[in-house]
Amino acid sequence: MTQMKLMKQTTRYDLALIGFGGVNRALAELIAERGDELSEELGFALRVVAITDLRAGSLVRTDGIDLAPLLAAAPGELDFSGMAGGSADPRNEWVIREVPADIVAEATFTNPADGEPALSHVRWALRAGKHVCTTNKGPVALHGHALKRLAAEYGVSFEFEGTVLSGTPVLRTADRLLAGARVTGVEGIMNGTSNYILGRLEEGVDFSDAVKEAQDAGYAEADPTADVEGFDVQLKVAILAHEVLGATLSCDDVAREGISRLTPADMRDAAAQGLRWKLIGSVTRREDGSVDARVAPVALPLEHPLASVGGPVNAVAFHTDLLGTVTVSGPGAGRTETAYALLSDIIAIHQRHGTGPVAPAAAAGRVLQEAFRD
Repeated sequence: MTQMKLMKQTTRYDLALIGFGGVNRALAELIAERGDELSEELGFALRVVAITDLRAGSLVRTDGIDLAPLLAAAPGELDFSGMAGGSADPRNEWVIREVPADIVAEATFTNPADGEPALSHVRWALRAGKHVCTTNKGPVALHGHALKRLAAEYGVSFEFEGTVLSGTPVLRTADRLLAGARVTGVEGIMNGTSNYILGRLEEGVDFSDAVKEAQDAGYAEADPTADVEGFDVQLKVAILAHEVLGATLSCDDVAREGISRLTPADMRDAAAQGLRWKLIGSVTRREDGSVDARVAPVALPLEHPLASVGGPVNAVAFHTDLLGTVTVSGPGAGRTETAYALLSDIIAIHQRHGTGPVAPAAAAGRVLQEAFRD
């Protein structure tokens, strides 16, 4: 027992946080508030040695950054330029390539059309021999296979659990918990904003008013197009096709239709037939081996496992040969929930590459539940 405890204390991962918005800031809060507990339970310690942010600049301390004063400041008030090791320039490329860190946590604002700047950040880190965890969908949906090959070439991990349902572990559910079963298809409610809007339409609210309510509640962006027209789900379906069914698809291969044409009258008509409209992303393996992938509003029977999923909640149903349909449901957005996904990625990196003892799954789960409890 003494030897195991010593190994736990000497296993540490230094992190570079690229982007210091809500997600990486929440990860930093977890490290600052529960670092000792995580180290004891999970078998490794976490230390932040670099942070970059578009507005705040960059901060590098190879002996570890004191996170408390950073977290005490409001996000818009942070300015790294006056701090020891700080600069007004984010210096993302230099930090990623040159600062000695074991893991790069990438959580920047990224263009989903080309995956930048996250795509470059991931490539730089992998080529520098650093593990990467990211919450950005673009690089994974557009270049996931190539990035995984690059990670294998350099002997590091590329993890991205948070790209589909935030902290709800759908990719690892398919990879680990459904190992041995053949997954023939996946369908899900993967955008909480559109699901919330559809719920309001059911209650008789017009589409434009429902969108405004979603914006006021913080669910929808000022421009809600990516959510209501299915672009966000299109990226997620491409990722699921890659990771669950092994299909090589571009986003253009995923047929897309949004919810903007639906009205309260459509909701009433569906209800009269025992149906409920949902925006469904799906990918299915056909008998000839080809894949059908699409995003579209679907009127589901009320007994369907996704029909009762309401509000901003997300859910994915895996159709398997041995277990039938297995449904996973949980939050699909949120800074804390997405930070949970980054932490789960770091745990996966430790399990694959760490030299210290791997924490039992039950212990890891207990710590994560405590860490993210309100």
